[in-house]
Amino acid sequence: MDPMVSEAAKVMTPISGSSAQISTLPSTGLGFTLLELLLVLSIIGLASAFIFPNVGNLDARSFNVQVREANTLLNYARRDAVVRGQPSTVRLIAGEASEDEMESETANLVASWESEEIRLQFLDSTEQITEIEDSIDITFFPEGGSTGGTLMLAYQSQQARILIDPFTGRISNESNEDDD
Repeated sequence: MDPMVSEAAKVMTPISGSSAQISTLPSTGLGFTLLELLLVLSIIGLASAFIFPNVGNLDARSFNVQVREANTLLNYARRDAVVRGQPSTVRLIAGEASEDEMESETANLVASWESEEIRLQFLDSTEQITEIEDSIDITFFPEGGSTGGTLMLAYQSQQARILIDPFTGRISNESNEDDD
């Protein structure tokens, strides 16, 4: 059979009972080959291998960020007390605080820190540990002193301590992770 005749037969053959004529277009190479698809899938697989193992560390990162935030707010209140010449207070709220707790005003409140997931304890100068269920206020005085004590923050196996010197108001950190 003549190649021209078979080509004409393809063009003229109706599809699904349709009488419309369909012409075939020359192949332009716009599709993807199997090799290209496998290459893209392997690149996506490698990228996900690097990204997804770090997703489990988000809790650890979140805890460290919240500890740094509390530390920063305490340092801010300390500086604010010295600069303004008036006491400055930071309120640390643990768990779900009541509306009264959130709205209660302290004359010198300059900042507040809140976390529902982090367990908060306070070790005062008499070495007594208090579990903070609502909130605690830490006040810094213009002369450099503070109410002092040690804030102990814990989340799962992570622990951090923020030490507040009662005489100088200086703030320092200690953090550690317990290996399970």
